[in-house]
Amino acid sequence: MDKVKGLIIGFFIGILTTTIGTYFFITQIMKNDFLGGLNAIKTQGYLGKIITLGAVLNVIAFFILLRYNKEMMARGVILATIMLTIFTLFL
Repeated sequence: MDKVKGLIIGFFIGILTTTIGTYFFITQIMKNDFLGGLNAIKTQGYLGKIITLGAVLNVIAFFILLRYNKEMMARGVILATIMLTIFTLFL
């Protein structure tokens, strides 16, 4: 049960870091508010690319979790990255 719990926690860490990265990109780089920038990006068809840029923080989270010997959580981060990849393919 502990392995499943670590995997789920890692998955949510991956989703959270992607959300934070996407939020940072829209608000700081594009100089828009989050919801307005998200709608503008969606209408232009670049939402998948922005989510991919936000997922770069998953690499940092992955290596931090490996450094602290949290292998199952690191696998959860990889699972979240794979799920986001599949999501952006169909977006």
